[in-house]
Amino acid sequence: MSVFWQLFFCVYSFSIFGENQKYKLKRHLLISLFLLLILFACTNKKKKEKDLSLNPSEDSLSIYFSLANNIDLPFQYKQKYNKKAFDIVKNQKDDSIKKVNLFKVANRYYNMSDWSSFKDVSKLLLEKSINSKDSVNIAKSYTYLGDYYQSQTISDSAFLNYFRAEKIYLKINDDFRLAKTLLTKADLQLTEGDFFESEITVFKALKILKDKKNAARDIYDSYNLLGIIYNEREEYEKSLEYHNKALNILDDKSIPADLQLKAISLNNIGFVYLRMNNFNKAKEYLRRGLNEKDLYNGNTNLYAMLLDNLAVSKFKSKDFTELPEQFYDALKIRDSLKQESGIIISKIHLSEYYAFKKDTLRAVQLSKQALNVSRTANKVRNTLDALKQIAIVDPKNASKYSKEYILLNDKLLKAERNMGEKFSRIEYETNEIKDQNSNLQEKNKTLIYVFSICTLIGLFFYVYKTQQARNRELLFKQQQQIANEDIYNLMISQQNEIESTRIKEKKKVAQELHDGVLGRMFGVRISLDSLDKIDEAEAASKRKKYLAELKHIEEDIREISHDLNREKSELINNFVVILNKLFENQKNTYPSKLETSFDSHIKWELVNNIVKINLYRIIQEALQNCNKYANAETIKVEFKSEIDHLVLSILDDGVGFNVKRTKNGIGLHNIEYRAAECKGTVNIKSAKGEGTLLVVKVPIDQKINLQKNDI
Repeated sequence: MSVFWQLFFCVYSFSIFGENQKYKLKRHLLISLFLLLILFACTNKKKKEKDLSLNPSEDSLSIYFSLANNIDLPFQYKQKYNKKAFDIVKNQKDDSIKKVNLFKVANRYYNMSDWSSFKDVSKLLLEKSINSKDSVNIAKSYTYLGDYYQSQTISDSAFLNYFRAEKIYLKINDDFRLAKTLLTKADLQLTEGDFFESEITVFKALKILKDKKNAARDIYDSYNLLGIIYNEREEYEKSLEYHNKALNILDDKSIPADLQLKAISLNNIGFVYLRMNNFNKAKEYLRRGLNEKDLYNGNTNLYAMLLDNLAVSKFKSKDFTELPEQFYDALKIRDSLKQESGIIISKIHLSEYYAFKKDTLRAVQLSKQALNVSRTANKVRNTLDALKQIAIVDPKNASKYSKEYILLNDKLLKAERNMGEKFSRIEYETNEIKDQNSNLQEKNKTLIYVFSICTLIGLFFYVYKTQQARNRELLFKQQQQIANEDIYNLMISQQNEIESTRIKEKKKVAQELHDGVLGRMFGVRISLDSLDKIDEAEAASKRKKYLAELKHIEEDIREISHDLNREKSELINNFVVILNKLFENQKNTYPSKLETSFDSHIKWELVNNIVKINLYRIIQEALQNCNKYANAETIKVEFKSEIDHLVLSILDDGVGFNVKRTKNGIGLHNIEYRAAECKGTVNIKSAKGEGTLLVVKVPIDQKINLQKNDI
């Protein structure tokens, strides 16, 4: 665009100064060439924009950023290019590069004063930074939001965001960014008239920066801020001290000269001398500032400020050279920049000038204009200055303006005091919330530790108790196994004893049959054979005798048969014999009366040995419980046969017990365990003073076994 306008002015100038005939042809040729250049530039521009939109690559993003930052382009074009860059960035992958590009977008919106878009991008950055737990960018986003609120003169919100950023930088030990944030906060405090707190904040920043390398620019800003603070507090010597320190810092070559920082310091020093009424010194420094290289193009607003301050210094020292032209030149620049505060100040100064020149009408007119602009722009400090001036130049209405001045000044002082208190309250409340959060975190940590320790202790006891229970169960099973082995050995021993007896009985029966019955039968047979050799009468009497002998032999054989059947019964019912021995031992040892009953229909030979062993142990355990706890006079043990079940019941008339309370006793546990091994059930009925009934029901299938036996 700059090349375009340069061509335009060249052609325009040539056409004005080359009106004679000999230059007409050249002028037409140049105009044609100029139009062709415009057409070519527009075509290339459209083509370039089309290519960029079709290929949103990193190159196109870089081009959009460059165009959005081009000071020669109109606002709407810069805004459009930055929007295109933003659209590309939004579609990028969420990573650190995307955040860097978003900050670039925000910076360009800030530079073009598109505050609404700047706020939206800053909030988006804050959201993404919080989601990714990126502390540095969270703090940076808070700083950007603080800049937005400061631009909108919402000072409390600006301060809160700067303070949040400060706390994060302090936490992550990012000294450089912390110092910059402190300086930004100090500038805000200065703007709101909180000079004391602003001074403290600047010194906090200086304390961080003094030992840092490459901190010259930040140290300059610190000294410059201190100079302004002391000037506002009318501590002029201190103000000059720090402004001169700032000026000396600029000898550091790391600070770019194009920032026009030297001109800023010269203006500030000149302004201090102006307030001290040392007008010659003021003019000296202000002229030096105006003579800085490329000041007009580099910082036009600063140029206007220097020019206006120089004009005031001349006016105050009664030096009217180039006055009021310099006042008007400064006003013209400020008006072109739409710099409202500057416009108001320039008009007040012109009003003062014309009042001195006795041009009251123009003085009143300019002061009224200044007052209207300040009211419209809501510039309270400028309004106070305008009211003060108009009260001087318009004596008729001075009382009205003075009243308004007093009310507005009181309101401003109150607002400044409230804002200072609000800043302090924000710091206090934020720190208090932080302390509460810290305390809460500590309490939560303590609770977590206590809970963890309790959980570990509980887990330890659970494991310990579980292991203890397993050990007890294992020990119980071992004891049960030993007891089962003892009972089994007892049964084997009993079986061996019975077997030995049976063998002896067999030998005895064999001997009796051989020596007694067979011999007698042999004698009877011989005697019967001899009957054929004697007469019938004698044979008849002898035959009767021999028949009687055979009858005796038959009885002997029957008796031997009965003995054999008795032996078989004893063999079959050896479990009953073992139980009877247990019962006999109970009767002989304890005073309680024991009554026993066996159902004759029970086929003991068909009952599994494991069932017999467990039933024996259940009876043994039940009798032991009766002996220890029941104090019973009578104990009844009964076996009954039901359909597919064998029922053992043990009844005593003792003291009884509460079944619910004593359910977890080891004795009852043993009984239930053994019944469960037989796939049986246990039912206990008892109450205090009413005795106890124990019923064990074990399934057996005697019918099927009997059928198999019959087969």
